[in-house]
Amino acid sequence: MALEAFDIAGRVAVITGGGTGIGRATALLFADAGA
Repeated sequence: MALEAFDIAGRVAVITGGGTGIGRATALLFADAGA
């Protein structure tokens, strides 16, 4: 079970380097969370 530190649903996130690696994983995670 993941601990949700903060709610990002409906927020806008700017992620640099979202094409590969950690940036891509972060972008996908934020998208799944509703950002």
